[in-house]
Amino acid sequence: MAAELHVELVAADRSVWSGEATMVIARTTSGDIGVMPGHQPLLGVLESGPVTIRTSEGSTVVAAVHGGFLSFADNKLSLLAEIAELAEEIDTQRAERALERAKSDSDAAAERRAEVRLRAVAAH
Repeated sequence: MAAELHVELVAADRSVWSGEATMVIARTTSGDIGVMPGHQPLLGVLESGPVTIRTSEGSTVVAAVHGGFLSFADNKLSLLAEIAELAEEIDTQRAERALERAKSDSDAAAERRAEVRLRAVAAH
């Protein structure tokens, strides 16, 4: 069994993160899933939520992901997201303001996006 897997996290507008990892945790429509080297091939639908990547160097990368797909085969994991932001790119104050605005507007989708962004920052 390989000790690492190659990960590509891509948003609709850019490549967000690429590298070697020992484990990736993501939320799918079937629930949270952890993918490690040697995992069975899979194809899944991503739900909004944080994605946690444990890199081969021992660090952790966290991203807020909003919808998309994940595919794993031959120790290569592709996460193709509609929107994805690394936790360190997220402006916490702006996300908090967006959450308050979404609550006052009763915009459930915007509220969910803001909550996911804040959870990603907290997990970072």
